Amino acid sequence: MITIRRGTAADAGAVAELHTESWRTAYAGIVPAQALGDGLGEQRREIWELRLLAGYGAGEQPELLIAEPADGGAPVGFGYLVPQPDGRVLLENLHVRPGRTGGGTGGALLAAAREWTAEQHPGAPLYLEVLRDNHRAVAFYERAGGQRTAERSSHFPGAGELPEYEYTWPNP
Repeated sequence: MITIRRGTAADAGAVAELHTESWRTAYAGIVPAQALGDGLGEQRREIWELRLLAGYGAGEQPELLIAEPADGGAPVGFGYLVPQPDGRVLLENLHVRPGRTGGGTGGALLAAAREWTAEQHPGAPLYLEVLRDNHRAVAFYERAGGQRTAERSSHFPGAGELPEYEYTWPNP
């Protein structure tokens, strides 16, 4: 059993560690090994500290959702939502700790992200971008009712341009 809570700046280190572990597992064989190497953890830590400690200033604020065991313990997943100028909400990150996938954490985070979007941004669709070759994630988003709304290339740190899909969920 997991609970979903709103994340805070105090979660930066745990989120960076989980993000690093998730990338190394999910992207192995998709992106070059050096992009997932020794510097990845420090890079993720810097990014999450900036995101969560520095804030974004004026305008719409992102939302961090943390999934953790109901009995306490380290986060087992997280989602990061970023309202966009075009009126949509980007689910910029949805990661579940390797070894915990397939147990409902990702679905719970996606449901919480959709709920937050509906409450905070009525009428705004939720969307995300996923690497085309991340077959497990693509299958999950399609099972969860995501509609493929775009195909493009995206710059991936340390790997250059990689093909990705965009999936969208309408706001009820």
